Amino acid sequence: MQLPPCAVVLLVLLGTLRGAAGLLELSLGKFRNVLLNQTNSVEAVIRNVASNVTVVIFQVHAQQNNVVISFDKNPSVNSSGTGVDKGLVSILRPQQSVCTWYLRSLDANRVLSTAISIAYMEKDPIPGGCNLEFDLEVDPNIYLDYTLVDVHIKFAPANLGYARGANPPSCDSGTGQNSRWRLLYDVYQYFLPENDLSEMVLMNHIRKMSEVHSIKANGIKVLTLTTDDKTNVYFSSLPGQGVIYNVIVWDPLWNTSAAYVPVHTYACSFADLVDNCSSVSKLSTKIFFTALAVLGLFTCFFGHRFWKTDLFFMGFIFTGFFFFVIITRVTGLGYDGDYKVFRDDVVFWVTFSCVALMIPVLFFGCPRILNILACGVVGSYSVVLAIACYVYTSLAYITLDLLRRILNDYFSRAYTNVPFQTNDFIILAVWAMLALSGITVQLRRERSEVPFPPHPYLLWKRERERRSTNVLDPSHHIPPLRDRIHNKLLQIKEVFQKEQPAGERTPLLL
Repeated sequence: MQLPPCAVVLLVLLGTLRGAAGLLELSLGKFRNVLLNQTNSVEAVIRNVASNVTVVIFQVHAQQNNVVISFDKNPSVNSSGTGVDKGLVSILRPQQSVCTWYLRSLDANRVLSTAISIAYMEKDPIPGGCNLEFDLEVDPNIYLDYTLVDVHIKFAPANLGYARGANPPSCDSGTGQNSRWRLLYDVYQYFLPENDLSEMVLMNHIRKMSEVHSIKANGIKVLTLTTDDKTNVYFSSLPGQGVIYNVIVWDPLWNTSAAYVPVHTYACSFADLVDNCSSVSKLSTKIFFTALAVLGLFTCFFGHRFWKTDLFFMGFIFTGFFFFVIITRVTGLGYDGDYKVFRDDVVFWVTFSCVALMIPVLFFGCPRILNILACGVVGSYSVVLAIACYVYTSLAYITLDLLRRILNDYFSRAYTNVPFQTNDFIILAVWAMLALSGITVQLRRERSEVPFPPHPYLLWKRERERRSTNVLDPSHHIPPLRDRIHNKLLQIKEVFQKEQPAGERTPLLL
C-alpha cells in the first residue's frame, strides 16, 4: 500500500524509521517500524546479545504486502521466509553477540512494516524446533489460509530448549517426560477494532500478541493442544474483521514458555475490486436485505393485523432458508460449538431443536402472543441483517454460523468466537428497541380484536353454506359447475358451425 506523505514524515520525525540508510538497529523486545521496498534490502542488526540468551526470534509484519526476510543478503528457500507475518529463529553460537537479518518487500511501492526480536534462554522451548513439514529447519511461523466459511492455522511442533553449543534434543527419540512430547500448546485469538482496516492500528495491536506475557494479558485463550494432537486449528471466518492468532508453547517441567510468530487475517482481499475488505457484501445482497428489512419492519409493527402479509413474510423466510440449503447441498453451487460435545452433529441438532421448540411450547396456549412475539423478533432482526451488509456486526453470525453448520460438513471443527464491541452493543440496542416497540404496539392494538382472522378454508366453507341456504342471494341461482362448463362448450361449438341459408325449409308436397 502506498503510504501518504504525511504518514511517512510523521514516522521519520518519531525516529522509528531506519530503512533509508539500509540499516535497522534493533533492541531485544523493542518494536521498530520500517519502510521497505523492492529494490533495496534493509539490514537488521541486533548487537550486544547477552551470553545467557540462546535463541533469538526475529519477526516482521505488514498488513497486506508480502515481505521477504532472510539470513543472507541473497535469500534461498531454506534460509528465508516470505509473507505478511514472518519470522526466523537464530540459534546462537558460543561467544556470539551480534545477529543479522535482511528485509525487503516484494512490492514496488513503499511498504510499512514493524519488526521485533525476542530473546529466549536455554530452558525455554523453541517454537518450530521439530519442523518436518515446512522449508525452514526451525520454523516458528504460523501458516494461515481462509475461505468464506473458516480460517485454518497450522504450525510446526516445538522442541525443548538447550544451551549454546550443545546438540539439539532429538525430536523422535521417545515420548517420555524427557522429550518434546511433554510440551503443551495454548492457542490464542485477538480481535482488532471493528470497522478499522488501517495499517497503524494493526501495527499497534500486533505488538500485544508477540510476547508471552502480553499474549496472556490481551488474547483470548481458545484451547490447549498436547503433542498427541495435530498442530492445526479451525476457526469461523469473519470477513472484514481483523483477527490475530498466536500460539504459546509451554514446558510444564521447567515452567517456561515461548511464543510463535503471530499471524493476522481479515478473511478478505484488499486487492479485489469487488467484494474486497472495504465492501464485503455485493450490491445485490444489499438490495435484497434492505428490501427484506423494510418488510420486516412492517411485520414487526403490523404483522398480526395484516395476517396474510405476516404469513407471507414468515413463509418466505422458512421456504427461502429451506431451498437455499437444499440447492447448496444437492448442486455444485457455492455460496456454536466451542464445546467438544457439540462437535457431534447429532448432539448439536438435537440440542438446537429442543431450544428452538422451547418458546413455542411455553406459549402453546397463547398463540396470538406467540405470533406477535415472532413478528417483533424476526421482523426487527431483518433490520440487523440489512445493517450487516453495510457495517460489520457480529450479530449477523447468529444465522450465518447456523447456515455454515448446515451447509459445510466440516464446520463442526471450527471455533466460532466473534468479537462483541461498541458497534454490536449499539445494534443490539436498536434490535431490542424495535422488537419491544413492535410487540408493544401490536399487543395494544389487538387486545380488543379476535385472536386470529379466520383462515381461508373456514371462509370458503361459510360462503358455501350461505349460498346453499339463502335463496334470495343471486349466487344461489348460479348453475352448478358441471352445467356451466357444458354451456361454455356449447357456445364454443356454435362458433365453428356453418351458417344455414335463408328461405323455405319445408319439403315440397307432391
